[in-house]
Amino acid sequence: MVKVYFVRHAEAEGNVKEFFQGRINTEVSEKGRRQLECLAERFREISFDEIYSSPLKRTVSTAEAINRYHHKEIHFDDGLMEINGGVWEGVAWADLPEKYPVEYDQWVNRMWEFSPENGEKMTEVFERMKKTVDKIVRENEGKTIVIVSHGCALRNYLCYANGDDITHLKDVGWSDNTAVSYAEYDENFVPRIIFKNNADHLTGDLSTLAASKWCIKSK
Repeated sequence: MVKVYFVRHAEAEGNVKEFFQGRINTEVSEKGRRQLECLAERFREISFDEIYSSPLKRTVSTAEAINRYHHKEIHFDDGLMEINGGVWEGVAWADLPEKYPVEYDQWVNRMWEFSPENGEKMTEVFERMKKTVDKIVRENEGKTIVIVSHGCALRNYLCYANGDDITHLKDVGWSDNTAVSYAEYDENFVPRIIFKNNADHLTGDLSTLAASKWCIKSK
């Protein structure tokens, strides 16, 4: 069996200023740093063998917090990066409906059809995350591992891990920043989600989703 904790990065500049950050290499915010303190304590007593992360700054900072009491080597994998939003990158969420009405409608109502100009199709994210995580899991048979990635990327993978095709993305919902999901893999490396999008470690006003005006909180 392989056991995997999936963690979304802490709040970063794009979450605060509410623009599409995708591949933009944003720093963790002040609230994000407080989220990471809570996350580090959550993982203090969780034993794991390996930790993998997207190489973007916000995921690196998150992986370092998880690793604070464990001192493992952090493995970086480009396959865990966020969706490339193409022309959406850096655009305020408030401006997207007017600037890109067709693509925005896809994002809200038919996310699996999302295909931004000069960017990455949602179907490509789904396949990339499936391929990347499968490779990591197969390389770590019998181990417990942590994978740190991004909201949209993780949403795609959790959809697959739940046994659904990409048209069920809406059913997964968004994870809060630093939220944790957990899956176990059988001898054939087939995943079973035990829990998803859990942010019980966040206290007080540390939720990013609760303060967001433009994040689509699909259930």
